[in-house]
Amino acid sequence: MLRVDALAALVVATKPDVIVNAAAYTAVDQAEKDIDTAMAVNARAPEALALAAKRHGALLVHYSTDYVYDGTKIGVYTEADATAPRSAYDRSKLAGEEAVRASGADHLIFRTSWVYASRGKNFLKTILRLAAEREELRIVADQIGAPTWARLLADSTAFALRHELTSRGKGDFQSGTYHLTAAGETSWHGFASAIIAGARARGADLKCKSIVPITTAEYPLPAQRPANSRLAGGKFAAHYGLCMPHWEVCMHLCLSEFYQ
Repeated sequence: MLRVDALAALVVATKPDVIVNAAAYTAVDQAEKDIDTAMAVNARAPEALALAAKRHGALLVHYSTDYVYDGTKIGVYTEADATAPRSAYDRSKLAGEEAVRASGADHLIFRTSWVYASRGKNFLKTILRLAAEREELRIVADQIGAPTWARLLADSTAFALRHELTSRGKGDFQSGTYHLTAAGETSWHGFASAIIAGARARGADLKCKSIVPITTAEYPLPAQRPANSRLAGGKFAAHYGLCMPHWEVCMHLCLSEFYQ
């Protein structure tokens, strides 16, 4: 059980200059039945960290999600677009954002999407496991977004922090919310197809013979997913002078790491 009240004491004990909150409750469907835990991790914990950061003069970095939007927009979402969460998970993540902003702490909120890595539990590793076990995979093809490598997030955050710590030293830091994803876009089906092709190019022995595109309606889940998860990265690029690599470039780097 998360002890939100222990977070402030941790900040007092460690006296950090920067707090990076990469923790989140990401079980989107489970959150429909366990909203209290989702709110504790995704809203109350960030609030506690933000209030502690405010008291002790630390800079807080907090990660949010494309799920704060309803996914009905035709074009890409910018930071100026109105949020419209649909599920319990979505609402908990938006509540976390709002609590961080309301705290008055110096903060950076990075909204990202479709995060994967060579470790942990994520879509890339799930597809590789299923492709080794099954001859056919059925993958949703009508949800669009930008797969984002966790290492890209980490490196981009480090770059942004160097910039912002200098700004704080000069007294001209401004808190803000930025979209931070890889460039380009694809569907879950397109991402799965690219993963399997990339794995085979690296010698992986996979059982999968076909990847069938399906609709969201054919794969019903307790929580709604946004059909459009595309986040515009122009604000981040303009502020930091850093353009993101294409998602396929990052995916291949991740697969090389996985198969090394």
